[in-house]
Amino acid sequence: MMLGTDVSSLSTTAVTAAAQGLSIVVPVYNEAAGLASLHQRLGALAHTLRDRYRLTCEVIYVDDGSADATLSIARGLAADALDVQVVSLSRNFGKEAALMAGLDHTRRGAVLFMDGDGQHPPNLVEKLVGHWIDDGYDVVYTAKANRDNESFLRRLAVHGFYALINWGARQKIPEDAGDFRLLSPRAAAALKQLPERNRFFKGLASWIGFRQIRVDYEPAARAHGVTTFSPGRLVGLSIEGLTSFSVAPLRFASLLGVLLASAAFLFGLSILWETWMSGKSVPGYPSLVVGLMTIGGVQLIMIGIVGEYIGKILSELKARPIYFVAEHSEKRVEDSRAGERTAAE
Repeated sequence: MMLGTDVSSLSTTAVTAAAQGLSIVVPVYNEAAGLASLHQRLGALAHTLRDRYRLTCEVIYVDDGSADATLSIARGLAADALDVQVVSLSRNFGKEAALMAGLDHTRRGAVLFMDGDGQHPPNLVEKLVGHWIDDGYDVVYTAKANRDNESFLRRLAVHGFYALINWGARQKIPEDAGDFRLLSPRAAAALKQLPERNRFFKGLASWIGFRQIRVDYEPAARAHGVTTFSPGRLVGLSIEGLTSFSVAPLRFASLLGVLLASAAFLFGLSILWETWMSGKSVPGYPSLVVGLMTIGGVQLIMIGIVGEYIGKILSELKARPIYFVAEHSEKRVEDSRAGERTAAE
């Protein structure tokens, strides 16, 4: 029985890439104010890629339960330069589920993930595609060039998160890497084969391997509105990522347990030594209370960490779908041009 997947037949060259095409997956949540502008920029990008690489493109807008007019605006976007799919989820399932929904609906070979808030510049996509077609890379990921505009505490938290998630990992997740990345046809096919429901795309895209290259960039300012990722939500997402992709918290808990047990053993030896040397017992009430509170607190932390992983196991065993599609529509460039010719005649 074969326990792996052979994706070697999907390898691309500069000659075959044009036949494969490119799918652009854009998860959107309350992006009504800037969606039309983004679509216009993607249309210009599609023209550029077609002229330079003869690459046909499609865009898949995944509406993740928006409460504004995002869905109605997406329905009205024209397929004048690239095919347009609109996938509307039944509720807000979160960005990871929206990315998976977009990946499942791709009809081209290579896949590009980008946000719909305007911070991922479409003019950088041509460089990512060049690394794929001209240089032969399978995963082209982007990362923030610097975090100078962020607070010291946030930079420290980000560095600590990546240090913890990469602790002991065979495949490291590049620090500051984002979801803005391009996957070759075989890398996209490999990512589709991963069955887990608790998904962490940054980690999974690194785990699949293949030739990968980093592209640093400066994120643009948001085209409109404010971010929906509050500090509390970012902490929650970090915990989700850690427990979905890494066993580092369990190892940390085990190491902490060993350190506490070693400290307790040494403390016990010191008490025995003092009793043997002086013949007096050490007054122990304060130290006993502090020791019990410390051990009790550490045990609760460890139980919480184990509980997070048990929750992930329960979620996987339930095997619930990670999203439901309430509406799906598609517009093709060929159909739009045929309609224009019919109207002209």
